Amino acid sequence: MNGWITTLGERFLNFIRYAGGISVLFVRTVFWVFVPPFKRRQILDQMVKIGVDSLPIVFLTSLFTGMVLALQSAYQMQKMEAKLYIASLVALSITRELGPVLTALVVAGRIGASIAAELGTMKVTEQIDALETLATNPIKYLVVPRFIALFFMLPLLTIYADIVGIFGGYMIGVWRLNILHNLYWDMTWNPLHIKDIVTGIIKAFAFGVIICIVACYEGMRVEGGAEGVGAATTKAVVISFILIIAADCLFTALFYFGFAF
Repeated sequence: MNGWITTLGERFLNFIRYAGGISVLFVRTVFWVFVPPFKRRQILDQMVKIGVDSLPIVFLTSLFTGMVLALQSAYQMQKMEAKLYIASLVALSITRELGPVLTALVVAGRIGASIAAELGTMKVTEQIDALETLATNPIKYLVVPRFIALFFMLPLLTIYADIVGIFGGYMIGVWRLNILHNLYWDMTWNPLHIKDIVTGIIKAFAFGVIICIVACYEGMRVEGGAEGVGAATTKAVVISFILIIAADCLFTALFYFGFAF
């Protein structure tokens, strides 16, 4: 019994330390974002790496998501002779939830892992210590460019995913289910409000912050050589996934059950 309580207490303390470390890194990063000099070249490089290089995988993920969503809803709605509402269901589901969440999960898996591995390698090879020796702030030099790039590129990728996902539903609705072209677009845009798009973009801003801070935190505290880098990379992806889903649940509750726009 005492051992169980001790283990529970240790895990609770570890959770508090982890949450504190993440919070401190977030506050220090936001502070250094507004302190010159601004690393424009590094920020642009990260934007290309995070945004442009992610376009193909986001395209495929969103396209197939829209197609599967239309096919699954058609299975039930055809029985009720309500297949016209497939367009509305696809548009609302993509813009509110699936677009921002799936894009964030794809970027967390691809970019979050890359950031954790890159910074972890720099940590074990003492490159981060060398930066501090040269009076270079590691947060300003390493974290801030990635933070700004993720903060702005993830919402843009989400808008891109929304468009592609809706087009995927259109392909099934018009080309497979024989819904008239004009009717499909009317049923897509009529129920779609600006709130549905804006809330998805707001989620994307938050998801970008989560991916960057978790990946950088895990990367900058690596210990144990190559094995430690691998463990940090895995933890960065897993924790990012959990926090993204939890944040999505919180935002959905706030936007659709707590706030009245």
